[in-house]
Amino acid sequence: MHSLQRVRRTERLKRRAKMKSPLTDLVTWQKETGQLDGWTAYHLAAGAFLCKIFQWLHWSDFWCVMGVFIVGVLWEVFEYYIENWRPYGSKKKWAYNTLADIVVETAIAWWMVL
Repeated sequence: MHSLQRVRRTERLKRRAKMKSPLTDLVTWQKETGQLDGWTAYHLAAGAFLCKIFQWLHWSDFWCVMGVFIVGVLWEVFEYYIENWRPYGSKKKWAYNTLADIVVETAIAWWMVL
């Protein structure tokens, strides 16, 4: 890489580092508190998948969302029984993560029945 290209790239990176939007702050806070992790996408997909199955079974919109919520809570209880809170580092991070997982999967189900 030429020196001029390197200087321009460095300047772009500096400008990008200075640009902090409220969304960036929110996502950073969510990562630091353990709400967003690698499993969040799986919970999102599971919520959508379960909601679609419940719709195919001709459940009402309310029961599709409640079904996803109930399965999500049962999964988190099972996960706590198997893992406890230790993989998260603290009980606070575990609580944030558990709540975020349930909210994400229930929210996608709610969005699907709108």
